[in-house]
Amino acid sequence: MADRPLHIAVDARELGGRPTGVGRYLDRILRAWIDDPSFPHRLTLFAAADPPASFRPTGDRLAWHTLPDARAGTMWEQTKLPRAVAASGADVLFAAGYTAPMRSPCPFVVAIYDVSFFAHPEWFGPREGFRRRWLTKRAARRAASIVTISEFSASEIVRFLGVPRTRLVLAPPGAPPVAAASAVARQPVVLFVGSLFNRRRIPELLRAFASAHARVPKARLQIVGDNRTRPHIDPRAMAAELGVGEAVDWREYVSDEELDALYRSARVFAFLSDYEGFGMTPMEAIAHGVPTVIQDTAVAREIYADGARLVPPVPDALAGALVELLTDDQARDRLVAAGQRRLAQFTWTSAAAEIRRALESAAALRTP
Repeated sequence: MADRPLHIAVDARELGGRPTGVGRYLDRILRAWIDDPSFPHRLTLFAAADPPASFRPTGDRLAWHTLPDARAGTMWEQTKLPRAVAASGADVLFAAGYTAPMRSPCPFVVAIYDVSFFAHPEWFGPREGFRRRWLTKRAARRAASIVTISEFSASEIVRFLGVPRTRLVLAPPGAPPVAAASAVARQPVVLFVGSLFNRRRIPELLRAFASAHARVPKARLQIVGDNRTRPHIDPRAMAAELGVGEAVDWREYVSDEELDALYRSARVFAFLSDYEGFGMTPMEAIAHGVPTVIQDTAVAREIYADGARLVPPVPDALAGALVELLTDDQARDRLVAAGQRRLAQFTWTSAAAEIRRALESAAALRTP
């Protein structure tokens, strides 16, 4: 623990607009600190727009500083942010979104959730991939420490960024609270939630669903997520080609209330992905009592263990799991119970405490 209260600056850009994975993570960390009466430090949040209505914590330990900018991109981060942090007199900076000012006026801790842009550069456009790799590597090398969310991501950061494991802090996200049982009857719906990337194997999901639909004709597939595939994949066109166009619905975005309703009514959640730092939406599904089928990867085994059905990225294997969980109530109940036991291993209190310690250690490096 720091020997005095600190002034912590936070790059809070990701709290605005439509919530992202980074934004949701930062939001929960901040709320855990603010709700902790023993948290002694003062926080100044820097962003390019005013705080969203969903984030209105009050108190004399938190201030929001708006540095207006329409794009809030790299130039904002490398020019406006460090000047404002310097003027604030902050002791330490928490950079929550992969990168940080190269000329930070104080020590900083950076959060890097995965390094897919190093491991699979083909998934990114040349310019975007280069920007991410260049900035992230330099931020990692200058950071006092690096926060990440799984042992898998830690090993990848060591591998691709060349930093020692001792500089990494593991702070997995907390699991959502288990939702109260819903009076809404479960429908034969297979749900997928998450941005559509090529690594998330949307074609395999659609083929598996088409096979499952042949055996469970009332089944429906609901896809929620913006389309970021490159090369472009059209889920609607592919569903039509597979003969299940009328059984597949794709929405790029839904409100939190609509998403909650989808989780409460779905019967199965499916999430195939070749590469994730953690994978949060399967946890949301499990918390809502939805049994989850996930691609069998190192990070899936680390995070979900026996709390999800792990399958190879083969349509037949996924289809078999979907059919079982759509039709077998006992199998569903067993998997949900195992998944919810697994959720208890992950808390936002623990994650916030790890990041707090990292920031306190970083602040101690500052020359008086």
